[in-house]
Amino acid sequence: MRKKRKKKKKLFTGLLLALLYLLAAWFLFYVDRPVNPDLPVTAVRILPGTGFLQVVDKLQQAGLVRNPPFFYILILTKGAARNLRAGEYEFSGRMTPLEMVNRLSQGDIKIRRITIREDLNLKEIAAHLAALHLVDEKKFLALTTDRTFLRSLGIEGDTAEGYLYPDTYFFDSAISPGQIIRRMVEQFWKVVTPEMREKVQQMGMTMNEFVTLASLIGKETGFSDEKPLIAAVFHNRLKKGMRLQSDPTAVYHMAPFDGEIKRRHLLLMTPYNTYHIEGLPPGPIANPGRDSLLAAVTPAKVDYLYFVSNCNGSHQFSSTLKEHNQAVVRYRLAKGKVE
Repeated sequence: MRKKRKKKKKLFTGLLLALLYLLAAWFLFYVDRPVNPDLPVTAVRILPGTGFLQVVDKLQQAGLVRNPPFFYILILTKGAARNLRAGEYEFSGRMTPLEMVNRLSQGDIKIRRITIREDLNLKEIAAHLAALHLVDEKKFLALTTDRTFLRSLGIEGDTAEGYLYPDTYFFDSAISPGQIIRRMVEQFWKVVTPEMREKVQQMGMTMNEFVTLASLIGKETGFSDEKPLIAAVFHNRLKKGMRLQSDPTAVYHMAPFDGEIKRRHLLLMTPYNTYHIEGLPPGPIANPGRDSLLAAVTPAKVDYLYFVSNCNGSHQFSSTLKEHNQAVVRYRLAKGKVE
């Protein structure tokens, strides 16, 4: 009787070991074979706080996991469950489950190269980032007017307008709106050197006035060599108590504005319209680049008080109203020929 029991026990143990060996072989075969060679590169976004079970579920829905139990075991044995990093991952059907788990455990997320052009305003930047699925537009804009948040960034004004430095950035898709704003403002403070800030004080301007002036300069011209001349016109007009009459300020309240500024726009009574208000607007109207910021504190030494377009992006500068009126006539004639 005991011999029969021992025999059965040995048989059971043998079958169990054989099953375990079979499962082990199956598991090793699974982890080292491509998931699905026909499946293209697929982006999977993992949000902060997502558990590994939810991650596996997402991968399964994307067709990247065909054996969830084995994938769970693989994640646990590699320790990936403890090191899951939020972000956007790219997986290919040619990858093996082991390669996929290694990518997850290493936090090998996709880093995106984002370029913010000069002289965009807050709404344009928010729309651009939202189109790239990096931010919720409303949440982003709400943060740019959060006084407590702004003070933590060294911004004394009411918004982050003017302080989101235009540059090329590398963001991962899990980055928060606050982190994006902070990165851009930190870059602004790197560009605005202590020497520039000292010059601002010497010229009797506040930081907000300095950035506001730079934003006007940037919106008026895209030519770097013209910026000091535009700056000179604005500085000269401010000294004489003349209104700045900067066209872009008339449509700032309509941002994002993408069209030709008409005479009817210049007649609008808004807090930013420098055809009606004295001095500078209450705040920046865009986010200027380095050349505009530098021009604001290093204007050209000229006596120009006026400028008008040459219909090619450049401008004709004048010191007297008579010269300016003649330049305006030439501009209208040239514009008529272009149209």
